[in-house]
Amino acid sequence: MPAPVIAIAIFVAVFAVATLRKVHLGILMFPTACAVGVLLAGMPLREVVGGFPLNIMVLLAGVTYFFGIAQVNGTIDRLIGTVVAHAGSRPVVLPFVFFGLAGAVAAMGSPQGGLVLAPVGMPVARRSGMDPVLMSVAINAGISSGGFAPTSLFGIVSYRIAREAGIDLNPFTLLAVVTLANLALVIAALVMFGKHRGRAINVDGLRSAGTSTTATTSTTPATFDVVSVAPSCSSRQPSASSRQDHPVEMTSAAALEGVRTVTAPRLRLERHHIATMACMIGLVVSVIACAASGIDPDIGVIAFGFGALLALIDPKFGALAIPKIDWSTIFMVGGIVTFVGVLQKMGSVNLLGHSAMNVGTPLVAALLICAIAGLVSAFASTTGILAALVPLAVPLATSGDIAGWALICALGACASIVDVSPFSTTGATLIASAAEDERPRLRVLLTRWGMSMVVVGPVVLVPLLVILSRLM
Repeated sequence: MPAPVIAIAIFVAVFAVATLRKVHLGILMFPTACAVGVLLAGMPLREVVGGFPLNIMVLLAGVTYFFGIAQVNGTIDRLIGTVVAHAGSRPVVLPFVFFGLAGAVAAMGSPQGGLVLAPVGMPVARRSGMDPVLMSVAINAGISSGGFAPTSLFGIVSYRIAREAGIDLNPFTLLAVVTLANLALVIAALVMFGKHRGRAINVDGLRSAGTSTTATTSTTPATFDVVSVAPSCSSRQPSASSRQDHPVEMTSAAALEGVRTVTAPRLRLERHHIATMACMIGLVVSVIACAASGIDPDIGVIAFGFGALLALIDPKFGALAIPKIDWSTIFMVGGIVTFVGVLQKMGSVNLLGHSAMNVGTPLVAALLICAIAGLVSAFASTTGILAALVPLAVPLATSGDIAGWALICALGACASIVDVSPFSTTGATLIASAAEDERPRLRVLLTRWGMSMVVVGPVVLVPLLVILSRLM
């Protein structure tokens, strides 16, 4: 049996063993990757270890540290309160709001720019009673859509390679196809995970434990509708007098089960809240400015920089944010990406691609190449997979059996919709941004969702686009 095939079999076996034995997947993957690289691929150990994704580690550590400060100092709670207040009795709009925001940021040069929405969106989902799986799908769908804009990396790579191969691909057609596919996924996730957790909100939960004893309030009440979950930062219950001062009225059950109207005091922003919000804006602006200047923005480094600034402003919050760094997710992604790097070095990915292209039936070949794109992209760089597999798909796209634009659009969509998988940068960031008690369930469900997209994406998109191309 060829070494590349053996390596793929070992990769699958490690997944099975880690699942059955309940061993941390990344911890098991990393030494196995080293053994396969040295013994089967003949790679120096230093080269295998060099495949550990330090950029992903810096990204996840930087983002979780920076937004960890924003959480412990109470800024996230105030932002959440504002978002939930404006959503009111229409929490169903929240997934589409974050879909649009993530898409807009991702379209400005770097798809990873949309990740800045994760540390805000996941707490908003928790506080508003939304299933975190739904918010994760919505944010990833926005990143996937925006990433294929003519101004962003996914779209530039796909469009450029297609045009160089003589494929007539309109960049706005590519954007439209991917956006519609992702919108369909958000709607599907809304149907599957859209049931709200209607429990009475604790108004004190809008305050962080780090500031609940010091925050001052104004005398102007603010009325807002919320669907709540158990407060993440405070376990105090309102006193009897508090319940009298801030009455709770049930809205129409037919309108939305579990929604309550709460009159709560408007909290005054302290100095550290203002500084944190300024740094959040600075993070987004920095990412956009780097992308506009042709510089690949490193969100992790930028987040560490703003985190260091906030730690200097108030050291106690900087110290409290250190435990917020999600090392478990970092090592899980690191071990898997290291192994995938060994597979790519051994030619296992190219072997799968060429095997798919040798299938006699064009439609089946298209299905297989899109499935491979989704499967590998769930564990590796989407940009890298597009750069590797789009050229492999060019002979099929130019054969005349399948419209070239339809195949490239399907390939791009299939390679990006799986990024919600916990093994990709996007999925890992979403899990790291969720509350600690939600992460195990979220990891399991996002794994199922991501892996199901490997099959659902090609099976739905390829025949649909082929039929559409023949009608046009």
